[in-house]
Amino acid sequence: MTQRRAFAVTWDYRCPFARNAHEHLLDGLEDGAPWDVTFVPFFLDQVHVAEGAPAAWDDPDRQPNLDALAAGVVVRDRYPERFTAVHRALFEARHDQGGDLRDRAVVAAALERGGVDAAAVLAEVDDGWPAETVRKEHERVVADLDVFGVPTFISGTSAVFVRLMERPAGDGPRARRAVERVLDLIEEHPELNEFKHTRVAR
Repeated sequence: MTQRRAFAVTWDYRCPFARNAHEHLLDGLEDGAPWDVTFVPFFLDQVHVAEGAPAAWDDPDRQPNLDALAAGVVVRDRYPERFTAVHRALFEARHDQGGDLRDRAVVAAALERGGVDAAAVLAEVDDGWPAETVRKEHERVVADLDVFGVPTFISGTSAVFVRLMERPAGDGPRARRAVERVLDLIEEHPELNEFKHTRVAR
């Protein structure tokens, strides 16, 4: 029996590189990859708060930027059987359809496409606990592992920011190979700290 690999990956639906990485995760899981993935919300607004400004969590002007992420947390925690479908739909809403995730109608449509009751999910968002969950999980990976962005792959006590330049396009085996390669580098080659092409092949 193939041993399951347990790891975590951060996300914010607005980041195109998070979209690429999470499509690899979703396509790989659909292909039967033996992974135990923890999906960790990470609010990018908090990374860009100016010194002396209020935290993103406490700034009313930034709250619409949090809605989609909070909705994802609701589905992850309350409707886990629908999470992968909703997760994909929210990324598609932003990056394939050009939707503005600050618009609740855009978020609601993605939730419905993912097979959940949008009104029920958004009511939970308005209860406040999902935003608090985002804050706690975000702050924990920052404090424990110095995480600074998305997507960050976390295996054990190692956290690595990763940019996958291509989407898997529904190719499950390809997605599995890409994620396994990332995990192998993290777990088996800790001496490799930075590896970045000077030019991106197109």
